[in-house]
Formats: sequence, structure tokens, C-alpha cells
Amino acid sequence: MPPDRVYGGRTAADRRAERRQRLLDAGLELFGTEGYTATSIERLCAGAGVSTRNFYEEFTGREALLTTLHDLVMERALKAVAAAFAAAQDEPLARRIELAVRAYIATTAEDTRWARVSYVEIIGVSEAVERHRLAWRERWAAFLAAEAQRAVERGEAMSRDFHLSAVALVGALNELVYHWAVGGHVIPLDDIISEIVRIATAALTGP
Repeated sequence: MPPDRVYGGRTAADRRAERRQRLLDAGLELFGTEGYTATSIERLCAGAGVSTRNFYEEFTGREALLTTLHDLVMERALKAVAAAFAAAQDEPLARRIELAVRAYIATTAEDTRWARVSYVEIIGVSEAVERHRLAWRERWAAFLAAEAQRAVERGEAMSRDFHLSAVALVGALNELVYHWAVGGHVIPLDDIISEIVRIATAALTGP
């Protein structure tokens, strides 16, 4: 392969990575403020300062950009929640849940653009995007069910199949933050967090 030529101290790979990041930034800004349906590829390219050809070098279309953004925030949230559970392993169950929920909300919703992408714009786009969203729901449900099993091992919960409860919890969380996002962010996020903690604690400790 020919060497990666350097111009202005940057290689072609560096320049391409920078263009990709600019497209991600433009997607977050436009999808997160004006919405997915209101944002054309031309507007994304203008916002990123790249050509349409550059766009298609990175993404197959707007859906691919949207799902890439969704992946980015979900991966960060998964790491943040896992770290919260690990750091709070000696805390009581309700406190562990609260810290984990706060970590999730801090990652996905404190920036209202990420919240709109994660909870509003990702819904109802197409069958492919819906499969992507539901795959993440299943991934979160499996993660939460595993945490519930750890609570069983600690004597904090009764042993049972937690999968449906985990799916319900993911749905409740998504719906509450969706309600907050489309409602103009009037409800304090602390209230959303408290409600999710109540639901999760009841699901784990109930008969």
C-alpha cells in the first residue's frame, strides 16, 4: 500500500477522521435540535463543512448517521452504569440503583440534544432503525437481569426470571425521559430519577 501522505501535519486518515467527527457533531446538533425528519443530507454536509461525497464515504445515509450517534451514547451509558454499579458494590440495593440510574441519565439526557436523539428521534424512523433500537433494549434488559441476579446472590431479592421486569424497566425509563424531552424539560431530572429508582426497587424486591 502507498504511504499515507501528510499535508499540513495531518495524514489522509487524520483528515478523514476529522470529517467523520464533524459529521457526527453536525448530526447531533441538527437531529438533537431540529429533528431527524427536518434534517437533509445537504444540511448535514453544510453544518460539517464537507461535501456530499465525503458524507457517503462515511455513512450510507441519514439512518446510518442516526444509529451511529445512538450507538455512541448507548455505549458510553453502558460503561457509565457498569462503573457506577462496580463503585457502589458495598452500598444497599436502593442506593446502587440510584447511582446507576443517575449515571445513565447523566450520559444520555443532561445534554438535551443527546436526549432527543436517544429517546425521541430514534423512534419510528424505519424497520431497520427500529430493529437497532430494540436490539439495544434487549442488551440493556440482559444487563439489568444480570444485576438483578447479583442482588439475589446478596440476599436482597427473591430468585426468579427477571427478563420481563428488565424489559419493563427499560420501557419505563425510556418513556419517562421521552416525556421529559418532548415536554420542554420542565420536570426536574431528579424527579425522573427518583421515579425510576422506585419502580426498579419495587420490581426487584416485590413478591
